[in-house]
Amino acid sequence: MSSGSTHVRAPVVAGMFYPAEPADLRREVDDFIHAIESQVERDVKGIIAPHAGYAYSGQTAAHAYAALRGRSYSTVVVIAPSHREFFSGVSVHPGDAYQTPLGLIELDAELREKLITNCEFVAASEKGHRAEHALEVQLPFLQCMLPKFKLLPLVIGDQRPEYCLGLGKALAAALGGANALIVASTDLSHFYSSEVAERIDSIMLDDVGRFDFEQLMRDLEAKRTEACGGGPAVAAMSTAKNLGATKMEVLHYSNSGFASGDFTSVVGYMAAVAY
Repeated sequence: MSSGSTHVRAPVVAGMFYPAEPADLRREVDDFIHAIESQVERDVKGIIAPHAGYAYSGQTAAHAYAALRGRSYSTVVVIAPSHREFFSGVSVHPGDAYQTPLGLIELDAELREKLITNCEFVAASEKGHRAEHALEVQLPFLQCMLPKFKLLPLVIGDQRPEYCLGLGKALAAALGGANALIVASTDLSHFYSSEVAERIDSIMLDDVGRFDFEQLMRDLEAKRTEACGGGPAVAAMSTAKNLGATKMEVLHYSNSGFASGDFTSVVGYMAAVAY
């Protein structure tokens, strides 16, 4: 695949959310991963990771990505929210590749067409992809942790239950027996004091730890908990369960105050794994 003849989604937050220089980026990710000693022994079907700048959420994200040590997948599905564009349904990028400073990641065109054909609210579109950071920031971690894989980049524009829960079923059906990893990109509550944030975030942590994505959807709808990528988390959990995962474990929780020193207004971050 040559970049000159392909439709490539270029990186838009390199140099802001993470280093733009390949050597610096790989070194930073490696440092995050090397700080984590724990190992998940079972077959990992999915992870949930935050999407803030690496200085704030990178170490929490690394807890999820460290669970991928020594593993390989033919396809990685990343499900992200849309922060800058509102649209109905779910968009899958119509191009040939996503690019980061670490290189091109080929998109899984066959899986894309299968999902679009079988799910009426999934469409090939650049909506939610053009300026979105939530999906992009996951990719360098994947490139550092995994051998070659194809990518299916999904952005949920409207996080209503029928889209989030429906995507989980449709995606699992489209994947069938494929060797796939599901990644949900989400931060948790925004701009509360650390004490309040921990109380709000604990509800999502409990739902995720119980692997109860239907209750998580209800709690998000009722605003008992908050997460900008709550819908993607629901969809990823549903997909992972339909692919055979039986347990979900919260690996790490933090907030932006750990990096900034300001605990009066924080953003919450979680790492979790489904196996």
